[in-house]
Amino acid sequence: MLGESGKKISKSTEVSNQSLESIKTPNSVCEICDGLGWISPDVSQSDPMFGKLVPCPHRKNEVDRSKIKRIMNELGLLSSLTFENFNPVGHADTEEQRNSLLAAVDGARRFISDPRGWLLIEGTYGCGKTHLAAAVANACLDVGVPVKFVNVPDLLDYLRGAYSPSVEETFDDRFGEVRDAPMLILDDLGTQNATQWAEEKLYQILNARYISKKPTVITTNLDLNNMDPRVRSRLSDLDLVRRLHITAPDFRRSVVEQEKDAVNKLWLYSEKTFSSFSLRSNELQKEERDNLRQALEMAKNYAADPKDWLIFTGNIGSGKTHLAAAIANEVARKYPPMFVVVPDLFDYLRAAFNPDSRWTLSLYKRFEDIRQCALLILDDLGTESATGWVREKLYQIINYRYMARLPTVITTSLEMRQLDKHIQARILDESHCAVFPIIVPNYRGGTIVHEPRVDKTFANKKYGNKSSR
Repeated sequence: MLGESGKKISKSTEVSNQSLESIKTPNSVCEICDGLGWISPDVSQSDPMFGKLVPCPHRKNEVDRSKIKRIMNELGLLSSLTFENFNPVGHADTEEQRNSLLAAVDGARRFISDPRGWLLIEGTYGCGKTHLAAAVANACLDVGVPVKFVNVPDLLDYLRGAYSPSVEETFDDRFGEVRDAPMLILDDLGTQNATQWAEEKLYQILNARYISKKPTVITTNLDLNNMDPRVRSRLSDLDLVRRLHITAPDFRRSVVEQEKDAVNKLWLYSEKTFSSFSLRSNELQKEERDNLRQALEMAKNYAADPKDWLIFTGNIGSGKTHLAAAIANEVARKYPPMFVVVPDLFDYLRAAFNPDSRWTLSLYKRFEDIRQCALLILDDLGTESATGWVREKLYQIINYRYMARLPTVITTSLEMRQLDKHIQARILDESHCAVFPIIVPNYRGGTIVHEPRVDKTFANKKYGNKSSR
């Protein structure tokens, strides 16, 4: 390409000698390309670029501005989500939740100041993950850094669409656009339909960016243990990935709605605390008093550091539910537990899995919330209607939490031998579960129906009086 001086412009001169300040405005004629917008690099005939046209620096800058404007349009309503309008404490119920939100905002801002490696934002539905990811995208666009922001299910639909005969872009074009984006934001990883094809394409994208260490932001409500092992290994690399975990609840639901959740019945047991628990000293025999005092001590110790499983068995009205609720109310000072009455749970889930239900998706999400919550209390296990469907769903919850080692408290008036054998096998695993029988009679009156035949030795060692350990 010849300039006004008649000299051919070299590729190196074109790239290295032009700064943003020296590029002419659109109303003036460019000294490099004479206003054509394209130049031919000065290279030898053996160079792959010989005879090809490339954008002039001034045109490239205009293209970049146009691309950023297009990206902002693609963000739609998300283009208004910034760090400035993110409320880090508005939907937090506890100090721990507020701290998690503040730490997430700070971590996302730090990532923007030094956008290297990956940023993983974890948390439940509606906790603010997408807002923070969009704030990262908008902050990048403000300084001229192109961003590819995609919802993962939409991304897979976008890639599948490349196979349509009416689409001009090839699959490789679309795939490369995402894989090679200067900054990629993947929102809602884990909500996609997990077909083998989808898992493979996601892994290919993430693996390519992992190898090249391209800046990537990912939001997810899934525990890493539930992801494709290949993806999990990439996201677990602490040398590359900065993890931010938000424990705040869904901001779309009011505090009252959260407290009076159709599944989480803790709001009904707000007065059930350790201080309100009666040891019934005047009505119990010494062995019974000692047993109840020991149960209270175990519950307090568990609430201070919820790990593994604690199971209280005993007669109806012996205090099991009070102790379980007291644990939940104590833990609620730090983060939200779920207190679920088992028969009520299955009335709720039947609606979720009814083919005619309008709310199948949202209720299914609540099922996942129950399986994955930080602390789950299952009250009155064994009083539910034991249909095959109920047993299957109950086992799915219990088995998931057993395999993931998630803190769980269970109360039951049944003996171990009366429980479903699959659930029984989980509960009787002494490496993971402590079973403690409460042998006192019904505080409402009456006699003991039965004393569950479970050895208390392991439970005493695990959560008993610390002074006696």
